[in-house]
Amino acid sequence: MGTRVRDRLGSRTAWARFRRNRAARASAVALVVLTGVCLATLPLSVKWYNVQELSQAVRHAPSAGPVVPAASFGAGPDDATRSPWRRAAHRSVSWLGHDDLGRSLLYRLMPGFLISLAVGLAAALMAVVLGTMWGATAALAGGRIDLLMMRVVDVLYGLPYILSVILLKIALTRPLATLLGGHTRTAELIILILAIGGVSWLTMARVIRGQVLFLRASLYIEAARAAGGGSLYILRRHLLPNLIGPIVVYATLVVPQAILQESFLSFLGVGVQPPQATWGSLAADGVRLLNPVRFDWWLVVFPCAALSVTLLALNFVGDGLRDALDVRGKPMSRQRLDASRTSRPQC
Repeated sequence: MGTRVRDRLGSRTAWARFRRNRAARASAVALVVLTGVCLATLPLSVKWYNVQELSQAVRHAPSAGPVVPAASFGAGPDDATRSPWRRAAHRSVSWLGHDDLGRSLLYRLMPGFLISLAVGLAAALMAVVLGTMWGATAALAGGRIDLLMMRVVDVLYGLPYILSVILLKIALTRPLATLLGGHTRTAELIILILAIGGVSWLTMARVIRGQVLFLRASLYIEAARAAGGGSLYILRRHLLPNLIGPIVVYATLVVPQAILQESFLSFLGVGVQPPQATWGSLAADGVRLLNPVRFDWWLVVFPCAALSVTLLALNFVGDGLRDALDVRGKPMSRQRLDASRTSRPQC
């Protein structure tokens, strides 16, 4: 059986195991649907997320019908009435209530999800690339190079995380904004991604180093070396295909971790700056507005619930991929056990 046939059969088996995991399958469907809805409504949410109605809907509780005039969310009342899409969008602006400036919480949550997801995916990509190359290089080089590279990882582990983010933001915001033509918010978002990704790859490097050290002692690696294969050839041809499982699983676990870190930084005020909103900044705004006189519960409940559900779904997907790709941890099925018993030589 050729390599392509084995790879195809292995991918089919992993996909079948993933589909049998109901929690992972439902979480993946929920994430796809949520991402699709946020992307489909992105033109409206980008246009309306900062629309303020100070005289009509300041901290208005959730309601089924709109509490703001249609003229605020379109070219005019006639246009909002004439277009079914715009009319439906206008009816939904008050479903999750309004904040202290009269802005629709629904149309602030949808772009906030995309920003948080983009930060998580970018940080996961950075962690996978840097961690894989650093850990594999250290394991293949061995000796003093391995020792030096791992000590660098230990030193970076010891740096205070919040202090590193603040220092990066102070040092790089102005030069990067100048390079980007004065777009300070874009520069701050890029620095936030670099800060989160710059911490997330450390664990990935240790995981990949351990896997490469384990695989390096295999017989097929020794045979490849005896045949004249170099380190790059062995890494590309033999090691990376066997590291796909751990890489994919760790990447799915880095995404919720990065989203949680971004939400924490935005909660502290050093993340994404207003008027742009993420789920962490929205939760921070809701907590700031809580007081014994008036309890505006929707400003805290909806952002925190959305963040919790998304992180839980991402963790379920990561667990499902780990179970699907880690075939060594699976117990032997009854059919395989019976076959192995019947195939033993009789004494």
